Amino acid sequence: MPIDPPIGRLTQEVPMGLVDKAKNAAEDVAGKVKEAVGKGTDDEQLEAEGKVDQAKSDLKQAGEKVKDAFDH
Repeated sequence: MPIDPPIGRLTQEVPMGLVDKAKNAAEDVAGKVKEAVGKGTDDEQLEAEGKVDQAKSDLKQAGEKVKDAFDH
């Protein structure tokens, strides 16, 4: 019996919705960090990128909530 790589097992064992939610949460945290670093260093571009990352994460999370509502 062949051995699956760890990533293959991870995606088979963990529902994709959960993986997507974790990625969205990570993107939100990364955006908050970028925004904070941008504010701390007076880097307006980095601060704006952080806000954009957070907004994208919020939209994705809203999409996940809609999918969850129809799945249940």
